[in-house]
Formats: sequence, C-alpha cells, structure tokens
Amino acid sequence: MNWAAFSPGSALVGGVLIGLATGLTLLLNGKIAGLSGVVARVLRPSGDVPWRVWFLIGIVAGGALTFQALPSAAVVDFSRAGGLGTLAIAGVLVGFGTRLGGGCTSGHGVCGISRGSSGGLAGTLTFMATAGLVVFARGQLFGGSL
Repeated sequence: MNWAAFSPGSALVGGVLIGLATGLTLLLNGKIAGLSGVVARVLRPSGDVPWRVWFLIGIVAGGALTFQALPSAAVVDFSRAGGLGTLAIAGVLVGFGTRLGGGCTSGHGVCGISRGSSGGLAGTLTFMATAGLVVFARGQLFGGSL
C-alpha cells in the first residue's frame, strides 16, 4: 500500500462504508456480515446461500471498481509480506482459525462491538493480540518485517 497516500479521511470513509454495509446487512437481512461465516456457509450450504454469494461478489466487485476508479489506491507492495501467495495462505488460515474458534473477525469486530457484545469485544481483543504477537514474532524472531 502507498502509505504516503494514507490519510485519516480515507480511513474514515472506509470505516463508514464498512459500518454502513454491515449495518444494512443486519437491518435488511437480519444477518451478521462476518466474512468467515459468509464464506463458510457458501462452502457448506445451509439454505440461505444466494445473498451470501451476492455479498461475496459485491466485495470483489467493489474492490475491483475502487482500483479502477482510484488507481493510486492499488499501489500494494506484496513482496514485503512474502508475496501474494503468502497473503492468500494467511487469509485462509485466519478464516479457518476464526471458524474453528466459533467466531468471525468482522462479525465480532464490527457487528459484535457495535451491539455492545462482551463476546464481540473479547473476540476482537484476542484476535488483535494474536495478530500483534505474529507480527512481533515475524519481525523479531524470524528477521522479517511487515
């Protein structure tokens, strides 16, 4: 990512869009927009698959449209994180881990905390602490940097 182009304004816009999308999913669909849970229920169907497929299509299409409309936002240096393959594997492992633990990072972090859920707060704090430990281990113990 082009960190020189980062601004609190872009972070605020992104946060508002995430909140709006998850809020609308809850209000209009009665469902929590937790990405790991959405993907899990598409891979192992449980009756309400169509909205989940459209949700995933929207995430991919939204990213693609953003990068088309704002090419400068597409400046990502995958090599610093070990390459695109490493990022893909890391994403799958995070998703698997959250499902194994009975949670979902975005479901707990966005929807859970906004509803005042103590479980959402505990899940988010656990996730963030684990992420911090992984970054520390990679940078200090294994000589890598992110």
